[in-house]
Amino acid sequence: MKKAKVTLIIILILIIVVCVGILIYKNKCTHNDLAITEETKETEKNIKEKVDIIDVNSVTRPYAVVVNNTPVAVKVQEGLNRAYLVYEIPTEGNTSRLLAFYKDIEEDLVIGTVRSARHNFIDFALESDAIFCCFGWSHYAEDDMKEGSIDYLQGLYGAPFYRKNPEKLASEHTAYTSISKLNKAIKSKKMRTVSTNSILLNYDVKDVDLSLASNVKAANTVIIPYGAKPNVTTFKYNTETNMYTRYENEQVCLDHNTKEEVNTKNIIIEKINYKMCDDNYYWDLETTGSGDGYFITNGQAIPIKWSKSSRSNKTKYTYEEGTIINGQDVSGQEITVSDGRTYIELQTTEQKLTIG
Repeated sequence: MKKAKVTLIIILILIIVVCVGILIYKNKCTHNDLAITEETKETEKNIKEKVDIIDVNSVTRPYAVVVNNTPVAVKVQEGLNRAYLVYEIPTEGNTSRLLAFYKDIEEDLVIGTVRSARHNFIDFALESDAIFCCFGWSHYAEDDMKEGSIDYLQGLYGAPFYRKNPEKLASEHTAYTSISKLNKAIKSKKMRTVSTNSILLNYDVKDVDLSLASNVKAANTVIIPYGAKPNVTTFKYNTETNMYTRYENEQVCLDHNTKEEVNTKNIIIEKINYKMCDDNYYWDLETTGSGDGYFITNGQAIPIKWSKSSRSNKTKYTYEEGTIINGQDVSGQEITVSDGRTYIELQTTEQKLTIG
């Protein structure tokens, strides 16, 4: 009888130990599940707060490609909606060309048509530490590039450019390139592919709201003449997409391949001076120094200042003196742009700008 009681006690002890063990295990699992849930939430938060238009932590050098903007060739433009940054730059004869920046593009994107370089274009490639890509050059740009001012890929020497002519245009409007061809070319030339200083602008993962700025104005239509028609660029705000659609000579710009409307999230206007080069033909843009401009996003515009201390230094875009946003004085601080593509429109001080 005594032996039976001892056995029963041992069994009860074993049952208690097992139960306690089960409780400890469940508690540990619950704790781990909570930890995993919190970690997942943090990861999701980080993903949600990541800028979409560009990987700000990437060290890949961007490509800066000179894109044809001659009125007759606008209809064959390709790849602009995959650029994260595009400059429109005045050129001789009151015309303009585009300088489109690409970074970390995974698909084999076609870009074009590609046109010749001007020496001032290099200034904007330098400030993003970009590899400069063109097809032809002015003699000023040729001398500059051959002296080693920048790493470049030149279409006059063949690869990585090719020709196609879907609209039967003159040959100067038929040069294209692609991301795979550019990648292959820089690999064969053993160019530096890494940079820690390639991001020009400050991005906000959310839409920047300028509506509460003290000096805000409506910006539903932005008209930027580079000369008489047809050299007039217009952006119109689309309230459904919160993007600006690009027009040339009042005709909507479409990607020749995808048929998508060419658009942008942000527009920066940079008013500049210029003088004639010594050949009295090409323009010498005053890209260093300082001047006035506008920052435009989400249907609103505010005046800003720009400054660039040297050719290779980054241009800084800052809020105008006396700018109050959400009750805070942001005078002189660098602007923050909305997460999305940005067009920087350089326009001479002689040319009229209309925002309304």
